[in-house]
Amino acid sequence: VMRLTKPTLFTNIPVTCEERDLPGNLFNQLMKDDPSTVKGAEALMLGEMLTLPQNFGNIFLGETFSSYISVHNDSNQVVKDILVKADLQTSSQRLNLSASSAAVAELKPDCCIDDVIHHEVKEIGTHILVCAVSYTTQTGEKMYFRKFFKFQVLKPLDVKTKFYNAETDEVFLEAQIQNITTSPMFMEKVSLEPSIMYNVAELNSVDTAGESESTFGSRTYLQPMDTRQYLYCLKPKQEFAEKAGVIKGVTVIGKLDIVWKTNLGERGRLQTSQLQRMAPGYGDVRLSLETIPDTVNLEEPFDITCKITNCSERTMDLVLEMCNTTSIHWCGVSGRQLGKLHPSSSLHLALTLLSSVQGLQSVSGLRLTDTFLKRTYEYDDIAQVCVVSSKVKQES
Repeated sequence: VMRLTKPTLFTNIPVTCEERDLPGNLFNQLMKDDPSTVKGAEALMLGEMLTLPQNFGNIFLGETFSSYISVHNDSNQVVKDILVKADLQTSSQRLNLSASSAAVAELKPDCCIDDVIHHEVKEIGTHILVCAVSYTTQTGEKMYFRKFFKFQVLKPLDVKTKFYNAETDEVFLEAQIQNITTSPMFMEKVSLEPSIMYNVAELNSVDTAGESESTFGSRTYLQPMDTRQYLYCLKPKQEFAEKAGVIKGVTVIGKLDIVWKTNLGERGRLQTSQLQRMAPGYGDVRLSLETIPDTVNLEEPFDITCKITNCSERTMDLVLEMCNTTSIHWCGVSGRQLGKLHPSSSLHLALTLLSSVQGLQSVSGLRLTDTFLKRTYEYDDIAQVCVVSSKVKQES
């Protein structure tokens, strides 16, 4: 049994010295004449020649394990009904990797039966390749033997995820991917496959002159032990966003699909399990901002739009109260009736404010009271606006 892997580049240990030393330029000239060195970069260890693998090598999760199996007849007799079977034993299952289950009629002396098996490794830990051969001798005696080949499957990447919940029901996912192997990786694809409730937008590129350019540059190589952050924005689909119940409890976000290449184009792929986040609790009543300006003028009214959602399982009768702060003043009638709000339903409010202080100011002071249960819900630090001095027209 021989594992099939790509060759590697020949590495040489450069031996050099300064010209004023005793050997002079002898070592440098020998390296220049060496056909295995890179021209113009003889002092580097990287060579131009390829070498065949000298050992079994490392196998990483997500790669394809390929092996060449050869059964050779070392005797001087013809054997019959040869059956070669290759199984891969993992910690959880046993897989049959044989290309054919049919027996070979006969095998003459000094002849062999060859087979190539492939398997995409999906588990880490100890793997045992079990090769079993059964045959019948000329005298009719049935013979059987097995050989075991043990190897370890290592973890190539360390993936960590963080969730950020926005007030607009958007979810931002940060995926930190670290290369924990000993060789660089070419990151071919890192994408997020969202669940049925979300649409996803990748935030890993920048539009420059009408063209999309990766934030990681043109070379998407990940060096050993380096970490790269990928960012995604998930928005609930319209049919789910209108239902208040969808934002409660544990929500399935989706799964990451990672494809990379190593060495001379050896491909690997990993797909994470379903990522889940704990959605923030909004209590019985949720207040969110639909529209608000970024910058407003000092002592000039500005408008905002609020959305109030009944997240409880009962009908509410709401009253809106607006309390002024030291910098933000509400324009309108406080204590007005909003009417009955049924479970999982929403209403929109257009409100007007005025700021008397410059700088970054916080919008606070909204109070919602449910007259049925005599319960008041307070909303402070809803959002922030930048207040600047208004422009004064000078008469000429």
